Amino acid sequence: MPGKNTFAMIKPDAIKKACIGPILNKIHLAGFDIIALKMSKLSKEEAQSFYIIHKEQRFFESLVNFISSGPIVAAVLEKENAVENFRTLIGSTNPQEAAGGTIRKLYAESIEQNAIHGSDSDQNALKEIAFHFSRRELL
Repeated sequence: MPGKNTFAMIKPDAIKKACIGPILNKIHLAGFDIIALKMSKLSKEEAQSFYIIHKEQRFFESLVNFISSGPIVAAVLEKENAVENFRTLIGSTNPQEAAGGTIRKLYAESIEQNAIHGSDSDQNALKEIAFHFSRRELL
Protein backbone atom coordinates (compact mmCIF):
# COMPACT_ATOMS: atom_id res chain seq x y z
CA MET A 1 0.00 0.00 0.00
CA PRO A 2 1.44 3.40 -0.96
CA GLY A 3 2.38 5.70 1.88
CA LYS A 4 0.85 9.01 2.87
CA ASN A 5 4.14 10.89 3.38
CA THR A 6 6.94 12.03 1.16
CA PHE A 7 9.97 14.25 1.46
CA ALA A 8 10.56 17.40 -0.60
CA MET A 9 13.57 19.67 -0.76
CA ILE A 10 13.61 23.03 -2.50
CA LYS A 11 17.14 23.38 -3.83
CA PRO A 12 19.54 26.35 -3.70
CA ASP A 13 18.85 27.43 -7.30
CA ALA A 14 15.13 27.89 -6.65
CA ILE A 15 15.80 29.68 -3.37
CA LYS A 16 18.24 32.03 -5.08
CA LYS A 17 15.50 32.87 -7.62
CA ALA A 18 12.98 33.59 -4.78
CA CYS A 19 10.73 30.67 -5.73
CA ILE A 20 10.02 29.27 -2.24
CA GLY A 21 6.57 30.86 -2.00
CA PRO A 22 5.38 29.91 -5.49
CA ILE A 23 6.65 26.33 -5.10
CA LEU A 24 5.03 25.87 -1.68
CA ASN A 25 1.80 27.35 -3.04
CA LYS A 26 1.83 24.88 -5.96
CA ILE A 27 2.36 22.02 -3.49
CA HIS A 28 -0.53 23.25 -1.35
CA LEU A 29 -2.84 23.70 -4.34
CA ALA A 30 -2.05 20.12 -5.41
CA GLY A 31 -3.65 18.91 -2.18
CA PHE A 32 -0.59 18.17 -0.08
CA ASP A 33 -0.55 19.02 3.61
CA ILE A 34 2.80 20.39 4.77
CA ILE A 35 3.53 18.50 8.00
CA ALA A 36 7.01 19.93 8.67
CA LEU A 37 9.05 22.66 7.05
CA LYS A 38 12.47 24.17 7.70
CA MET A 39 15.27 26.02 6.01
CA SER A 40 18.83 24.88 6.56
CA LYS A 41 22.18 24.64 4.81
CA LEU A 42 23.80 21.28 4.28
CA SER A 43 27.53 20.91 4.82
CA LYS A 44 29.43 19.00 2.14
CA GLU A 45 29.60 16.02 4.50
CA GLU A 46 25.82 16.10 5.06
CA ALA A 47 25.23 16.42 1.32
CA GLN A 48 27.50 13.43 0.66
CA SER A 49 25.59 11.41 3.23
CA PHE A 50 22.19 12.44 1.86
CA TYR A 51 23.13 11.54 -1.73
CA ILE A 52 25.21 8.46 -0.85
CA ILE A 53 23.05 6.39 -3.23
CA HIS A 54 24.69 8.32 -6.11
CA LYS A 55 28.27 7.97 -4.82
CA GLU A 56 29.46 5.93 -7.82
CA GLN A 57 27.86 8.27 -10.38
CA ARG A 58 30.06 10.72 -12.29
CA PHE A 59 27.80 13.62 -11.24
CA PHE A 60 28.12 12.92 -7.50
CA GLU A 61 30.74 15.58 -6.73
CA SER A 62 28.96 18.32 -8.67
CA LEU A 63 25.65 17.35 -7.02
CA VAL A 64 27.21 17.57 -3.56
CA ASN A 65 28.82 20.92 -4.38
CA PHE A 66 25.55 22.29 -5.74
CA ILE A 67 23.26 21.14 -2.92
CA SER A 68 25.69 22.46 -0.28
CA SER A 69 26.18 25.79 -2.09
CA GLY A 70 23.29 27.57 -0.38
CA PRO A 71 20.21 27.11 1.77
CA ILE A 72 17.59 24.45 1.14
CA VAL A 73 14.01 24.14 2.34
CA ALA A 74 13.14 20.66 3.57
CA ALA A 75 9.51 19.57 3.90
CA VAL A 76 7.45 16.58 4.91
CA LEU A 77 4.31 16.32 2.81
CA GLU A 78 1.17 14.29 3.34
CA LYS A 79 -1.36 13.05 0.80
CA GLU A 80 -2.68 9.69 -0.35
CA ASN A 81 -0.10 7.98 -2.57
CA ALA A 82 2.26 10.82 -1.68
CA VAL A 83 5.45 9.73 -3.46
CA GLU A 84 3.83 9.04 -6.82
CA ASN A 85 1.63 12.13 -6.68
CA PHE A 86 4.56 14.36 -5.76
CA ARG A 87 6.81 12.91 -8.47
CA THR A 88 4.08 13.78 -10.98
CA LEU A 89 3.82 17.32 -9.58
CA ILE A 90 7.56 18.01 -9.78
CA GLY A 91 8.03 16.60 -13.29
CA SER A 92 10.98 15.04 -15.07
CA THR A 93 14.51 15.59 -13.74
CA ASN A 94 15.28 17.28 -17.05
CA PRO A 95 13.14 20.43 -17.14
CA GLN A 96 13.23 20.34 -20.96
CA GLU A 97 11.31 17.04 -20.80
CA ALA A 98 9.04 17.99 -17.88
CA ALA A 99 5.32 18.30 -18.50
CA GLY A 100 3.83 21.77 -18.65
CA GLY A 101 2.83 23.19 -15.29
CA THR A 102 5.16 20.97 -13.27
CA ILE A 103 7.48 22.54 -10.73
CA ARG A 104 10.59 21.71 -12.73
CA LYS A 105 9.12 22.99 -15.99
CA LEU A 106 8.28 26.27 -14.25
CA TYR A 107 11.34 26.81 -12.04
CA ALA A 108 14.26 24.55 -13.02
CA GLU A 109 17.20 25.64 -15.13
CA SER A 110 18.85 22.32 -16.01
CA ILE A 111 19.11 18.67 -15.08
CA GLU A 112 21.57 19.57 -12.33
CA GLN A 113 19.86 22.75 -11.13
CA ASN A 114 16.33 21.37 -11.18
CA ALA A 115 14.72 23.37 -8.35
CA ILE A 116 13.35 20.53 -6.22
CA HIS A 117 13.98 17.04 -4.93
CA GLY A 118 11.26 14.50 -4.24
CA SER A 119 11.60 11.03 -2.78
CA ASP A 120 11.50 8.25 -5.37
CA SER A 121 9.99 5.55 -3.14
CA ASP A 122 8.12 5.17 0.14
CA GLN A 123 11.23 3.58 1.68
CA ASN A 124 13.48 6.47 0.62
CA ALA A 125 10.88 8.99 1.80
CA LEU A 126 11.14 7.58 5.32
CA LYS A 127 14.95 7.69 5.21
CA GLU A 128 15.03 11.23 3.84
CA ILE A 129 12.49 12.50 6.36
CA ALA A 130 14.54 10.98 9.20
CA PHE A 131 17.73 12.52 7.76
CA HIS A 132 16.31 16.06 7.86
CA PHE A 133 13.84 16.00 10.76
CA SER A 134 14.00 14.75 14.33
CA ARG A 135 11.01 12.99 15.89
CA ARG A 136 10.32 16.10 17.95
CA GLU A 137 10.12 18.25 14.81
CA LEU A 138 7.46 15.93 13.40
CA LEU A 139 5.11 16.03 16.39
